[in-house]
Amino acid sequence: MRVVLAQPRGFCAGVERAIEIVERAIERFGPPIYVRHEIVHNRHVVEGLRAKGAVFVEELDEIPEGRFAIFSAHGVSKAVVSSAHQRGLNVIDATCPLVSKVHNEGTRYADQGRQVILIGHAGHPEVEGTMGQIPGGVLLISTAADVAKLEVADPEKLAFVTQTTLSVDDTRGIIEALRARFPSIVGPDTKDICYATQNRQTAVRKLATEVDMILVVGAPNSSNSNRLKELGEELGVRSHLIEDASQLQPEWLHGVAAIGITAGASAPDVLVQDLVARLRELREVRLELLAGVEENVRFRLPPELADAPVAAQ
Repeated sequence: MRVVLAQPRGFCAGVERAIEIVERAIERFGPPIYVRHEIVHNRHVVEGLRAKGAVFVEELDEIPEGRFAIFSAHGVSKAVVSSAHQRGLNVIDATCPLVSKVHNEGTRYADQGRQVILIGHAGHPEVEGTMGQIPGGVLLISTAADVAKLEVADPEKLAFVTQTTLSVDDTRGIIEALRARFPSIVGPDTKDICYATQNRQTAVRKLATEVDMILVVGAPNSSNSNRLKELGEELGVRSHLIEDASQLQPEWLHGVAAIGITAGASAPDVLVQDLVARLRELREVRLELLAGVEENVRFRLPPELADAPVAAQ
């Protein structure tokens, strides 16, 4: 059986940066280091950091005053930032720079007197953070059908931004619907979809032409991982989202000659290697690597950690 690994797959620069921030903070300041929400959407990553001394909390009032608090890669609202400072917490911001870019774009549009529309999924931490960063209130839509229901103050003074981890195709359709109804609207086209999301979706498109089934390694609450699974299905290839090799069902392999494997941007590659090992237990495997983009993006660390040693692995 052919097993084809997507390229690229797994960790993106924003996730690598967020994990390194937690590790360096533990090394420099000592445990416990508190993290608001999951630093990234992956149980294995969270458990690994917890073992090193990270404490994950849902709300800031769970953090003792004066301790270090890290904001997750998804970003937070201005109200959360203000609350953290009021409680005397030492804040380290691990927000992905590409998410911060969306915050800045939205704020710039609002400062121009425009009403901002956010394309994203309700309840996602990134969406909640973005809506809480842009002044003047934000209208949230998730589908092209939502565009017809929008009630805006002035059709001539509108702008839009997008969640970074959406499907490029779905977002393009929503943007087209916005521009059809509101010709004067301004926005960044699909440029807010992060490079890693776009690259992984492009790899799945190529993968779908070569395999009978696609396995996406990622968390069920990971937006970009879910988009990869949905994209595979839209391309007519049976696709499954699994957290790790333990969720692989042997019956899925019946009649399958070629399997494609990819991983969401918050899934460590060790989980992919574990999945390949599990497949080798069930079948004779011929492993191949799909030709694709080699990512070399790196984001700067916050200044308070830039010269700190990396925690021992």
